[in-house]
Amino acid sequence: MSRAEPRPSRRAFIGATGAVAATGLTAGCESPAQPSRPPSPASTARVSPTGRHQAGITLPQPAQPNLLAVVADLGDAVAVGPLLAELGKAIDTLTAGTDPRLLGLPPGDLTVTIGVGPRLVRMADPSLPGAADLPRFSRERIASQARGGDLLIQICAGDALLLPVVTAALLAQAGDRLRVRWRQSGRRGANIPVDQGLSAPRNPLGFIDGIVGPHTTAEEQRHLWLAGPAPVAGGTLAVLRRMELDLPRFAALSVADQEAVFGRRRSTGVPLSGGTIASDPNLGAKTPDGRYLIPADAHLRRAHPNVVGVGLMLRRSYSTDEPTPGLLFISFQNDLRTFTNTLAHMDGSDALLRFTTTTAGATFLILPGFDQRHPLGARLFR
Repeated sequence: MSRAEPRPSRRAFIGATGAVAATGLTAGCESPAQPSRPPSPASTARVSPTGRHQAGITLPQPAQPNLLAVVADLGDAVAVGPLLAELGKAIDTLTAGTDPRLLGLPPGDLTVTIGVGPRLVRMADPSLPGAADLPRFSRERIASQARGGDLLIQICAGDALLLPVVTAALLAQAGDRLRVRWRQSGRRGANIPVDQGLSAPRNPLGFIDGIVGPHTTAEEQRHLWLAGPAPVAGGTLAVLRRMELDLPRFAALSVADQEAVFGRRRSTGVPLSGGTIASDPNLGAKTPDGRYLIPADAHLRRAHPNVVGVGLMLRRSYSTDEPTPGLLFISFQNDLRTFTNTLAHMDGSDALLRFTTTTAGATFLILPGFDQRHPLGARLFR
């Protein structure tokens, strides 16, 4: 978790909530790479929407405390390229504070991130990353309306008041070309110091969330950003999952039993095998009577990337109140198997999954960045 390039074993595990990453219980609107400070509801620092990558993934840092995600479908006759270009222009004026649809509200650290679903990717080129649908897993109760989708609009901001206003502006821009499937707002708590220059929040189950991920530039290039082909280079793949949490049943456990579920200490985030919060978990460590210090079904063990054989995912999640208490989770990775193989390895054997039910799920290709010369989505949808 330091900024130096880590040992393979150190970055090769998803951490105390990596399984939550696969199920929906992890990190913030971007890599938690700044010292802890309370979230500001009215930050004045503008985040530029243009560049090689879209904002709202690794920028800004630290994460904004509020998110609203909208999942929608496009009509069959809609011209995808022009719609995306219009949305890109609207994002530019909204984040600049020059759009009258902001109703005078200062945009502050507002970011809007756009992704396209597998159906649209297959229309452009079925061989591209992002063309595969998300498979089904156990512990899902997903209605057809809440599975898949053509478009993801992710809005993050320090000021929660901006979320419905910006959403209304973007949906008005799209008009009847979009049909909303579902939308979900969420929030995250203050960051807690984890390691040098890194911090992470707690999740509603009380555990520090999102300790490990691709935090350095080298890790982001290896695990987060798509390197090619050209139409998707600079983008990434997102998995979106809405989770219900059985908070009363988890709260009824003793602290020791809760820690056995995660494989970490609740108060400090330290692995049950010892060390510091940033230490590699020693999965082979045992008690004198031969029991694993990190139980066989602990979330940390079941989500260990060295065991699963996958890379790192940039995980983020926001707690939700409606329709039921839970989490809205998004992971970013440059290989969908990073997520799917991890969840498949956890399925049926991770103690944390006993307290979760997935009620919505989809995957999206987060489009590469854009600017005035290269409109949003232009490289993929000409």
